Amino acid sequence: MSKKIRIRKHSVVLNRSKGGDFGIGIMLAAMGAFMFLPMLYAILQSLKPLDELWAFPPRFFVVNPTFKNYTDLFTLMNTSWVPFSRYLFNTVFISVTGTFGNLILSSMAAYALSKIKFPGRGWMFQMVVLSLMFNATAASIANFIAMSLLGWVDTYWSIIVPAWGSTLGLYLMKQFMETAVADTVLESARLDGCSEFTTFLKIAMPMVKPAWLTLIVYSFQGLWNTGASIYIYSEEFKTFSYAISQILSGGIVRAGAGAASTVVMMIVPIVVFVITQSNIIETMASSGMKD
Repeated sequence: MSKKIRIRKHSVVLNRSKGGDFGIGIMLAAMGAFMFLPMLYAILQSLKPLDELWAFPPRFFVVNPTFKNYTDLFTLMNTSWVPFSRYLFNTVFISVTGTFGNLILSSMAAYALSKIKFPGRGWMFQMVVLSLMFNATAASIANFIAMSLLGWVDTYWSIIVPAWGSTLGLYLMKQFMETAVADTVLESARLDGCSEFTTFLKIAMPMVKPAWLTLIVYSFQGLWNTGASIYIYSEEFKTFSYAISQILSGGIVRAGAGAASTVVMMIVPIVVFVITQSNIIETMASSGMKD
């Protein structure tokens, strides 16, 4: 494959040939289309009438598209004794509050563990790493006892506060801060009279923007898909995902509404991911620093 060399601003730049660029473009387009297939299939399923949903052999594309599945979904939601808007509010409130708290606490703890020298910080981080080995189900009994003693059972806090204490977010932020935030930059800020909090907020946080955008995507997606919780009993505190699962328990006659609910549930996380992904790419391309 031929290669061309061009000179720009007194520097030598090695380019791929046009054929190589075209081949890479075709390969990336094919991979993107392949990864989009599950999403396209979910959308097409939501537009199929019941006879096509249960057709055998199943078809990928829809023959007689209809929006009846979506109207059935919202009709079922509006006929429940708790309004549809209440389930949606619960999900949005839990997702936004939990994600924001997780971002703030994880970032502050990561900054302290990676950039402030104090006795026991190595041992503390080892406990964080160890906690990643345990599944949430294994600690459910201890968590329930703690929630009961705090009086948080059947409240929003039983879901939000554990999200704030997610050790995965702390691990992600700590590892990224160690490599992306130079100690010399922080020392310069301190010599200029910045307080520790100002140094963290205005120096360290902008430099780890890719990490906290990734944390936002992960945390928001997990909280958005939160379903039935062992801590929530009142219907007015339950989430949209739980309401959808109740609709799907109605049997095969609600298969169309279930297919529509799948699309509704994935729209918001996809939008959040697309927005933050573009920011991550931009930040990765423009925020490199060297000592």
